[in-house]
Amino acid sequence: MKILRFRIGKEIKPGLLDQEGNIRDASSLVKDWDNKNVTIDKLNEVKKTDLTSLPLVEMNDGFAPCVSKDSIGKFICIGLNYSDHAEETGQKVPPEPIIFAKATSAVIGPNDDVEIPKKSVKSDWEVELGVIIGKEAKYISESESQSHIAGYCVVNDLSEREFQIEHSGQWVKGKSCDTFGPIGPYLVTTDEVPDPQNLKMWLDVNGKRMQDGSTNTMVYGVNFLISYLSQFMSLQPGDIISTGTPPGVGMGMNPQVFLKAGDVMKLGIEGLGEQTQKTIQA
Repeated sequence: MKILRFRIGKEIKPGLLDQEGNIRDASSLVKDWDNKNVTIDKLNEVKKTDLTSLPLVEMNDGFAPCVSKDSIGKFICIGLNYSDHAEETGQKVPPEPIIFAKATSAVIGPNDDVEIPKKSVKSDWEVELGVIIGKEAKYISESESQSHIAGYCVVNDLSEREFQIEHSGQWVKGKSCDTFGPIGPYLVTTDEVPDPQNLKMWLDVNGKRMQDGSTNTMVYGVNFLISYLSQFMSLQPGDIISTGTPPGVGMGMNPQVFLKAGDVMKLGIEGLGEQTQKTIQA
């Protein structure tokens, strides 16, 4: 099942994608796709619905974030989690996952404009597999992880490399700029993603392929990451884990290449949909 949120003017409404790829209005089932309704129990209840009974959305004004921004308690990211990406940046694969946070204020829809921050000279792209939690996870084992996942989504973990690396302190300030967290277009439930460790992923900038990878080069897999994180903090419905990026980021190129106003990013993950963002100057 693919859930989504769509815009009608300034209003955001919950939706579902039917088998023909049409958007259906799910307002009769849920008020919104928020942390109360992306629970595994609620999603299993919604799966029983005959989607053809729901109103067809003929026109809309674009996708909103697939989960309500205001209900995302934590946006957790994993650094250097692809062996080939670590190699391109000249860094060693970490002995344990690198964890950092992205501010939830960075979250935008999958096709919204991305702002190049003021004073930015090294804004970069990162296509990533996002995992959305659907059931509280606390001190769980790796074998239990799948039963705590609501679904998966595409994330562009945008990064300002100078803020992130060349300023002292933690990575969060280079990861949390406004608009640096596009998610969606869909939350795709786990039954449609039998193997999250074998998904093709890609990202283009201005029509040029920059990233062309697969989740099969992850160092720490999805199930391990959820179990690992749950040893340090409880994970709640609506929380997002962005699991790392394959090679092809601007920082890893020689010479390095970074985003400028007017650039267009297009990215996607097999079975999870695509995003397109134009960059504008903040």
